[in-house]
Amino acid sequence: MNSSKPKLFRIATVPMSLNLLLKGQLEFLNKHFQVTAISGDGDDLQTVAEREGVNIHKIEMHRPISFRQDLKSLWNLYWYFKKEKPTIIHSITPKAGLLSMMAGKLAGVPVRMHTFTGLIFPHKYGYMKRTLIIMDKILCRCATHVYPEGRGVKEDLQKHNITNKPLKVIANGNINGVDVNYYHPEAISEEAKNQLRDSLQIKEDDFVFVFVGRLVIDKGLRELVKAFDALSKHHQNIKLILVGPKENAHNPKKRAMFHSIHQNENIITVGFQEEVRPYYAISNVLILPSYREGFPNAVLQAGAMGLPSIVSDISGCNEIIDHEVNGLLVPKKNHIELQKAMEKMLYNPSLLKEFYQNARNKVVKSFDKNFVWQELKKEYENALDKLKLQKK
Repeated sequence: MNSSKPKLFRIATVPMSLNLLLKGQLEFLNKHFQVTAISGDGDDLQTVAEREGVNIHKIEMHRPISFRQDLKSLWNLYWYFKKEKPTIIHSITPKAGLLSMMAGKLAGVPVRMHTFTGLIFPHKYGYMKRTLIIMDKILCRCATHVYPEGRGVKEDLQKHNITNKPLKVIANGNINGVDVNYYHPEAISEEAKNQLRDSLQIKEDDFVFVFVGRLVIDKGLRELVKAFDALSKHHQNIKLILVGPKENAHNPKKRAMFHSIHQNENIITVGFQEEVRPYYAISNVLILPSYREGFPNAVLQAGAMGLPSIVSDISGCNEIIDHEVNGLLVPKKNHIELQKAMEKMLYNPSLLKEFYQNARNKVVKSFDKNFVWQELKKEYENALDKLKLQKK
């Protein structure tokens, strides 16, 4: 390895975040920097090492607040930074952000970056909310650069006075961009699509809505099921595919929702799927009526596959979907407006055709992974240039 390349440490609390959120990005950055991926132990960390070709280092960090464990993690990060002397550290998850920014400041790391992929405190109350706000303020005070993943995250940071540092959204938002060659309208063959339709008992002329995500209330699943239930009473040729894992299915609040899902023969649940492209490929519209999002990958992936979306008019979603251009925006927690939007898609084939054309164009233009990676590389290079000027 070329030792003249600056050392860059990318840090997350758990290895799954590095594996899933930064796929391909670390390999790209490793051509220009000496990249080390740091997180707790796990198979995902080894996958990152093998796929991305980068160094890895294990430092356990716990998601829940634990003074004793957090102090131990802080100490381990501090000593590793002191020993290895990275030029840039860049964290992407809350606990890793707090601990690595503090350790980096104590160890004298010159460039300390954190990306907020979403904020927890706006959805908490009382003591927990106050505690999380204090933690984020400490994180930002210790960082030299703070990046919100999208406009909504930026607005929340400003609204709650978390930091007075400049807040820059890299590229047009999203932490990693989309591989527009992998997520492509022609990625799945007609034969494969027909086989999947047959296995799910979907006819070729059925109109298919698809949901991709965890099957939880916060993703707007309760409103989606209500809207689809009402719609399917008047339309026999519609289907709803739910792609994602069930969580806490026996929770009393969710029991009625899952009962409705099982009772409606036009709702098809397929569980978690490693490969989601075939489900986009046999669908007409993605639906994500979520209550809150950072920057939803499902909407980006669907758009790259040429699929328009119906999404809640919330931060993240409304940064990808332009109303009546590449999809529809609806108020969150409103199953009646969601049903109207679904009907609009059903009854307006010419409008839908226009959405299809615009869906992929938006993603290719604004969220192509190569564009996002290049913009991130520029941020690193700008920070290094400023360091050189300071040393003169």
